[in-house]
Amino acid sequence: MNPSRPAPLTRVDGSPVRVLVVDDEANLSDLLRMALQNEGWDARTAANGQEALNLVREFAPDLVVLDIMMPGIDGMEVLRRLRSTGNDVPVLFLTAKDAVENRIAGISAGGDDYLTKPFNLEEVVVRLRGMARRHVAAAAAAETRLRVGDLTLDEETYEVVRGGIPIKLTAKEFDLLRYLMQNQRRVLSRSQILDQVWSYDFGGTSSVVEIYISYLRKKIDSLGEPLIHTVRGVGYTIKSAE
Repeated sequence: MNPSRPAPLTRVDGSPVRVLVVDDEANLSDLLRMALQNEGWDARTAANGQEALNLVREFAPDLVVLDIMMPGIDGMEVLRRLRSTGNDVPVLFLTAKDAVENRIAGISAGGDDYLTKPFNLEEVVVRLRGMARRHVAAAAAAETRLRVGDLTLDEETYEVVRGGIPIKLTAKEFDLLRYLMQNQRRVLSRSQILDQVWSYDFGGTSSVVEIYISYLRKKIDSLGEPLIHTVRGVGYTIKSAE
């Protein structure tokens, strides 16, 4: 390992920071994706505004690199739609526009930083690293309570509450619920769950995941709309209907 390279930043559960790169120039977005993956981050790309909006819902990125000049739904409109739904994901604008008024417009619209093309790839990574440190790592350090709909889980007090009703969980049920909630809306495979929740102390059968999912459903989904969902042939996810 290069001793001069800073330790990779991670999300609250230790998983890689998620970055969505949105640009209609495929070569550019692929270059950025590879650079960010080299940081140890989970980077994905979108070629247009609609694809970006879809991926924000599915991928739930921690940071977005957003080109302004795109056909159809441009970057400004993508950001407007995100902010109108309450999504405050940090956004770094990339654009060929370098006029002062365009910089001001981007930041005023809710963007967090701004770089013009052509840009230095290392500078983009450094800017994003700083954004991750301010927003992702800081949030992870400060927030101990996870929320999905009306369900909350406090990682410090080990309290789980749904709709004001306390829920008593075993230690392993708590660990499983926490992992699901840390990755809400993401579909987690059985092998991922076994690795993250049971890890090396696992000594039972492979059906243990299904058994514990059933336990959680009886305690949680019985108190309201179903939150834990099975994606047949893929795995499990937790999400609200909101």
